[in-house]
Amino acid sequence: MRRAFILLMLSLSLSAAQVTLKNGDRLTGTIVKTDDDRKTLQIKTELAGDVTVQWDAVTGIVSSQPLHLTLSDGRVVVGTVTTTDGKLEVATKDAGEVSTEHAAIQAIRNDQEQAEVDRLKHPRLRDYWSGLFDLGLSVTEGNSATTALSIAGKAARVVPKNKLALYYTQVYAKDSKEDPALTTANAIHAGIRGEYNLKPKIYVFAFTDFDSDQLQNLDLRNVLGGGLGYHLIHSKATQFDVFGGASFNQEYFSSYLTANPTPPPAEILVPSETRHSAELLAGESLAIKLRARTTFTEQLTFFPNASDLGDYRVNFDATATTKLNSWLGWQVTFSDRYISNPPLNLKGNDLLLSMGLRLTFGHGIF
Repeated sequence: MRRAFILLMLSLSLSAAQVTLKNGDRLTGTIVKTDDDRKTLQIKTELAGDVTVQWDAVTGIVSSQPLHLTLSDGRVVVGTVTTTDGKLEVATKDAGEVSTEHAAIQAIRNDQEQAEVDRLKHPRLRDYWSGLFDLGLSVTEGNSATTALSIAGKAARVVPKNKLALYYTQVYAKDSKEDPALTTANAIHAGIRGEYNLKPKIYVFAFTDFDSDQLQNLDLRNVLGGGLGYHLIHSKATQFDVFGGASFNQEYFSSYLTANPTPPPAEILVPSETRHSAELLAGESLAIKLRARTTFTEQLTFFPNASDLGDYRVNFDATATTKLNSWLGWQVTFSDRYISNPPLNLKGNDLLLSMGLRLTFGHGIF
C-alpha cells in the first residue's frame, strides 16, 4: 500500500507543473491559461483548487505536460516548458527547442483551453448560445381583482465575428372586477437581430421586429432594417455601441369605436388602417457590469419617418439584474414604445415596468 502511494505521488509530481514567483514561492499543479489581457495565470492545484497569480510575478515555469504558447509574432508553439536564465524553453515535436522571452508571450493555454479557442474560430451554429427567461406576476383579490403577467426571453449566440440574438417580451393584465373582465394591457414585442464585425470596432447589422398592442388596436407592426454600428467601448465590464441605418415599417391597425371629437353622434367608427413607410434609424446600446453580481443594459433607437416627414417612433428598453446564483437572478425592466401619430383618441406611449425572477443559461452579458 505504501509503495503504491509513493508511486502515485511520484507520478503526480512528474505530470504536474511548477510555477515560481518573484518572492520565491512555488506553486505545483496544472497550468490552465493566461487571461485575455495576459495579466494573470490560472493554475489548478490539488489542495487549493484554482489559483490565479499575476503574470508579471511569474519568473519561471516547468511543465512536463504540453502547453500552447502564442508569441508576439503570431506563432503558436506547443511542447513541454522549462525556464533557463529567465527564458522559456519549449521542447516542440517538429521544430525542436524554441526559446522565447517572457515579454514575447501573448497567451499560454493547456490542451483543453487551446481546443476551445480553435473551436471558437470555426463554431457550429448550435455552439455558444446563452439566454435568459424573465417572469413577473402580480395578483390582487378582495376589493380589487387584478392579474398582471410579464414574461421575456432572449437567446444570443456570440462568437468573435458575429452575434445573433432572438428576443420576446409580453405583458398582459386584466381587471376581473369589471363585467365582462377588462383587459388593461396586452402587448407583445419580439424580433431577431444579427451583427457581423467588419473590423474590430465596426460592424454591420440587420434585424426584423414584430409588435402588437391590443389597447392601441395595433394588430401587427413588422419592421425590417439594417445599417452600420461602431463599438465605442468594448471591454469585459462595459460594452457601448452607437449605430445608424434605415428600415421599412409596416403597421396594421384594426377598426374600433371611439368618442367623436365633434359630436353628434357620440361615437364614431374608426376604420382599419394600413401604413407603409420608409424610416431612418439611429441609436445606442449599453451593457455594463456595475458590481460583481449586478449588470445594467439599455438600448435607445430613434426612427424618423422618411415617407411622412415629422412623424417618428422611439424604442427604449432598460434592465437592471442582480444575480442570486449562477442561474437565478432578480430583474427590473422598463420599456417604452412611442409613436408620434397614434390612431384617433389613443395615446402614443405604451410603458412597461416589471420586476421578477430571471433564469439564465450559458455565459454572456445582456
